[in-house]
Amino acid sequence: MILVGELSLWVALLMAAWTTTVSFSGGLQGRADLVKSGERAMYATFFFTLLASIGLWVALFTHDFSIKFVASYTSANLPKVYTFTAFWAGQAGSMLFWVLILTLYSAIAVFANRNSNRGMMPYVTGTLGVVSLFFLMTTAFGANPYERLDWVPIDGRGMNPQLQNPGMAAHPPMLYLGYIATSVPFAFAVGALITRQLDAQWLGAVRRWALVSWFFLTIGIVLGMWWAYVELGWSGYWAWDAVENSSFLPWLTVTAFLHSIMIQEKRGMLRKWNVTLVVLSFLLTILGTFITRSGIIESVHAFAQSNVGNWFLGFLIAATALTAWLVSTRLNDLQAKAELESMVSREAAFLYNNLVLIGICFATLWGTIFPILSEWVKGDKITVGPPFFNSVNAPLGLLLLALTGIGPLIAWRKASVGNLQRQFTWPVIAGVATLVVLIALGMRDPYALVSYLLAGFVIGTIVQEFAKGIGARRRMYDEGLAVASVRLVARNRRRYGGYIVHFGVVLLFCAFAGLMFKTDVTAMLKTGEKVTAKDPYGHEWTFTSQGLSSFEQLNRRVLSVTLDVTKDGKPMGLLSSEKRQHVNTQGEPTFEPSTEVGILESLQQDVYLVFTGAADRETAAVHIHFNPLVWWVWFGGIIMAIGGVIVMWPQAQRAEREGGYVAQIPMGRETEAAGAGA
Repeated sequence: MILVGELSLWVALLMAAWTTTVSFSGGLQGRADLVKSGERAMYATFFFTLLASIGLWVALFTHDFSIKFVASYTSANLPKVYTFTAFWAGQAGSMLFWVLILTLYSAIAVFANRNSNRGMMPYVTGTLGVVSLFFLMTTAFGANPYERLDWVPIDGRGMNPQLQNPGMAAHPPMLYLGYIATSVPFAFAVGALITRQLDAQWLGAVRRWALVSWFFLTIGIVLGMWWAYVELGWSGYWAWDAVENSSFLPWLTVTAFLHSIMIQEKRGMLRKWNVTLVVLSFLLTILGTFITRSGIIESVHAFAQSNVGNWFLGFLIAATALTAWLVSTRLNDLQAKAELESMVSREAAFLYNNLVLIGICFATLWGTIFPILSEWVKGDKITVGPPFFNSVNAPLGLLLLALTGIGPLIAWRKASVGNLQRQFTWPVIAGVATLVVLIALGMRDPYALVSYLLAGFVIGTIVQEFAKGIGARRRMYDEGLAVASVRLVARNRRRYGGYIVHFGVVLLFCAFAGLMFKTDVTAMLKTGEKVTAKDPYGHEWTFTSQGLSSFEQLNRRVLSVTLDVTKDGKPMGLLSSEKRQHVNTQGEPTFEPSTEVGILESLQQDVYLVFTGAADRETAAVHIHFNPLVWWVWFGGIIMAIGGVIVMWPQAQRAEREGGYVAQIPMGRETEAAGAGA
């Protein structure tokens, strides 16, 4: 099977080349037989990529250390779950995994449109073929997972200890699923630009794919934050690392697109904006992949120095140039069907929202690539640290939070004074009440106060919108509260699923504001010694050392310190942190020692223990952090994911093309009634 997999990689490359050639030829010549051949070749590309992937998994589980990738990222004593995830632990395997998802998405997109969008599908298929061909060529020639060693080692090197974590088992696949999903909207945008079918047709085809991208990027980013928090030992979850930023950038542009697409559907506006956002999302994905895989930056997330980066840089330049030319030649076709009638309208609020998102994107992009540019220009790499990102993005983030609450409250086209008074009264009261309560409780930090003021305002908006919709259903259909709530969301999934997403965003901002109050303490503790500290809430904690212990577990040797924890004299249990030295089957150390933190979680805060080293057999150096509201980061991410599922869930509806935009036809009277106040 390993040999079959190796050969299948090359067959997949040939199939992608065939897909590209005959699809574009069929479209240009109007030959349905060539178009059909290209689509079938796309299916074949996925099939052979799947065989290539299965072959590599077989090599991993059979410990075929003659293959360089297997020897570099696994060992005979590596737990089975991490033997499976080793597929994407290194450059070559992760490239093949990328191609597997890409060809799967491409095959699904082609199959789903086998009876629709036929005018642009040859170019959509051809574009997906080009992207697949590039990744297959990069995999086969630049980072081949089947590369053989000149000699066969007794055992493999094993997996980096920091990757032997459940978060890293799930984090990369989720990000890949999100990254790669941008390829399909990009292909439809190219197809629409080539055929000049730039009205409703291409929007309907890409909306769900954009949601898929947003959904998986959201999950992947949150999982990455969790992994960094529990594995890296610095008590934080976001450091504005270049690779972290690389996942954040397309998330911002996809989010902007999902908002602006509603304006084009409703009013036929922002047509240029939407095409640009789709193209930009794909290009940012390629840029992020270049940053991650070139080795041009040093990061715990990045791959080692590799010439693969040159492949991505060349592809990025070519794709940027071609799409820029294509968009520039279609500007007349992208003229809006309507104009902005008022700066105080829902359209304007969405536009402001998008401008803020793009502002955050630009600031983050500039800070990310500046070290690279400075090294190219001056020869010295000038690092841009968290202070820059925080100083620029924090105000923009607060403005974005405010717009999250403002947008749903303003009417389409032009808001009246009466509309503003009716809609804003209770959300504003909720925000001000939140501010007053926090000041009364002693909170004085300006950033935190503004954050919670706006959070209260947005929650007030969301509650008001749900209350109006539920009330309308109860009056019209005499339904109970629970039934009305469920049916309201079921009949208006995009709208109310979006509100649930916004609620998750509010929770994230509340959690971020909690970082303003984090405290910590360091100590050297012998067995029986204790250290006391106060947390941000004023509670007194006592940590008493229970001593050091050493033992062997799975594929590692462990040195652990355990602390007995009390809060205001009340026992809170034991808290342990470990130093781990991973070994191979011969008991020889591999990689540098890693740290496993101990976390005592609660809704209020995390007590975060880091074992920084042992002075002797009795004395441990520890670092203890009090991190407020961290749990709400993970809960907020879950809420956003739930909202995303609701928005993506299929809903029966029909769409009509009117004046170049999609007119959504509501499925029931309750839709109109629920939105009457908007």
